[in-house]
Amino acid sequence: MTKSSGKQSSSRSGADSAPVMDERALNRATLARQLLLCRSTRSVPDAVRHLLGLQAQNTRPPYYALAARLERFAPERLSALMAGREVARIVTLRSTIHTHTADDCLALRPFVQPARERELGNFRAGLAGVDPDRLAAVARDLVEAEPRTMAQLREELGAVWPDADPRALAVAARCLLPLVQVTPRGLWEESGQVALTTVEHWLGRPAEPAPAPDAVVPRYLAAFGPASVRDMQTWSGLTRLKPAFERLRPGLLTFRDPNGVELFDLPDAPRPDPATPAPPRFLPEFDNLLLSHADRTRVVPPAHRGRHWRGNQAYRTLLVDGFLAGLWKLDGDTLVIETFERPTRSQREEITAEGERMLAVMHPGAAYDIRFGEVVRR
Repeated sequence: MTKSSGKQSSSRSGADSAPVMDERALNRATLARQLLLCRSTRSVPDAVRHLLGLQAQNTRPPYYALAARLERFAPERLSALMAGREVARIVTLRSTIHTHTADDCLALRPFVQPARERELGNFRAGLAGVDPDRLAAVARDLVEAEPRTMAQLREELGAVWPDADPRALAVAARCLLPLVQVTPRGLWEESGQVALTTVEHWLGRPAEPAPAPDAVVPRYLAAFGPASVRDMQTWSGLTRLKPAFERLRPGLLTFRDPNGVELFDLPDAPRPDPATPAPPRFLPEFDNLLLSHADRTRVVPPAHRGRHWRGNQAYRTLLVDGFLAGLWKLDGDTLVIETFERPTRSQREEITAEGERMLAVMHPGAAYDIRFGEVVRR
């Protein structure tokens, strides 16, 4: 890989003269950070940490996300880490469930806690007369005595505050407390309803103080850069991160995107030649590659914007030449690949080979057909 050069900028005028990175350059840089340009030999815990967690609204996406990124991966490896409480499922970024390392569960949840507490405003009417500190204490006692489902929390908290909205009480408890989903939920090829306890109780150690934004910005750039202040705010759900970038500015490189937006980056981070080949990749629904920037054109061509979503449903996505190019699903014993545009013969061969690899990793020993189609424009 080659790295593009860029002058450090300590002023707005310097930012205005910073080198421009077009969508293709940003695409290749982001794919390299996301371990999608070429597969990594990192261990599973190291990859989960580097990626700052894996989006996990559903139980299978973290497994498919790692299969697309790691050279030597088997679903049982992540499952064993979860069973051993070395990783866990917890609400963090953007108020969504992520699979994080134990250390990041204890550090990143405090970091995004202000965003979680802002959510309480959405339930103010149902929490009239409820003291948040007492609610957190009562809920903590309940879930640490025994993991509780959200239905159980609604019932038990509703008994304490009969005039409040039970749903608001349970959601508020999840906002106030760092609640993890206990196993067997999330284990590979196992099932279990969502049951919650505190991260401190589950991991057997106290939460850490919230890290300063100055400590998290470099980690975000290492996984998602080059990026703007607004990009990181979109990723984290937090606001007012600009001062941290300004404090770090002397040690960062600055660029501009094609619209003139200032981008920050780590000096030693990979910025491959835009002509670097990008093999096809099969990504799960809700992959963070597609959710962690305010401007997603570095991965999602404007012509395909919104085509991997329908309402609240996200589809599994296919990258071709580094960009969103279609959807995929497993339908019985068939891998169905639906592209937005007809692939070339060589692209079809590469997609098929990548699909066969994905199936061999995720479903070894099973026989699957592969069928191509085109997505009907909705």
